[in-house]
Amino acid sequence: MNESIRDREVRLVGDDGEQLGVVSIKQAMDLAAEKKMDLVKVAPNAKPPVCRIMDYGKFKYEQQKKIKEAKKKQKQITIKEIRLSLNIDQHDLETKAKRARKFLEDGDRVKIALRFRGRQLGNTQMGYGVIDKFVEMVAESGTIDKKAKMEGRSMVAFMAPVDK
Repeated sequence: MNESIRDREVRLVGDDGEQLGVVSIKQAMDLAAEKKMDLVKVAPNAKPPVCRIMDYGKFKYEQQKKIKEAKKKQKQITIKEIRLSLNIDQHDLETKAKRARKFLEDGDRVKIALRFRGRQLGNTQMGYGVIDKFVEMVAESGTIDKKAKMEGRSMVAFMAPVDK
């Protein structure tokens, strides 16, 4: 940019996008100073290098504005966890299913974790039954993303929201 450009001659593009041809660096600097703008090298590997007359501060501001706007449009997917136990009561299961439905409708993924304690570890098949029952209750709001599997003392499954 400006004085840090070391080439003898450059292909110059005006501030409105018109081609001004191949000129010496001094002429390019004078034209930029005359318009009270900056001389910016846009294609340094070209022969000769391409420079453009532009308001660099405004250009940087516009770029940051575009990046900020793109970030606003992104949807951050979060994972919410629902913890179950092997001997969970029917009403408690319904309450947790209602909560999971709300998470899925908000567009979040749901992690279903069933924790085994002590001797319950011998009854892992019952755990699959509890998770299947839970998934069935929440089926209209989400689909199973990862099937239930054992991870240490817990059985874990993931659900994703249904695409509408």
